Amino acid sequence: MSLIAIDGPAGAGKTTLATQMYKELSHNESVVIIHMDDLYNGWHNALNDDLTWKLKAIVNAFLTKNELLIPIFNWATMSFESSQLLVPSDILIIEGVGAGQKVVRDGGAILYWLDIEPEEGLARVIARDGIGIEIHMRQWQVDQEAHFQRDATREHATHVLTSHP
Repeated sequence: MSLIAIDGPAGAGKTTLATQMYKELSHNESVVIIHMDDLYNGWHNALNDDLTWKLKAIVNAFLTKNELLIPIFNWATMSFESSQLLVPSDILIIEGVGAGQKVVRDGGAILYWLDIEPEEGLARVIARDGIGIEIHMRQWQVDQEAHFQRDATREHATHVLTSHP
């Protein structure tokens, strides 16, 4: 049973790494991926205590092999409208900004940190999601950096990787 967290700034390649890990690991074991984008409560209420409590519940359900119904955020309507059933699995991968916070590390997670320069990360996100989110992403970069500083996420990483264009 393995808990994997993939964290780092927006645009660093966390989802890509999670997908690659899933493809490799799911041949022999059951693997579930949780995307942090599904857990955030919009742009401005994302990296807060509510998110930490959600992560704690997810980690506890995984470690105790229990099911958990997870509310999923709809970015189009800016509300929680659906849910995902977390089922017991051999491996749980949590990926996204905030995935490697202390509550997840305390659950025994192997933490992968992906580095990227802020402007390169911003450019990747805008190329993926469109110029319309640039103002939100610039504030997100400030918010994520404050979160990373408070949590000392990178300093606690098991593995540190650097993204290159």
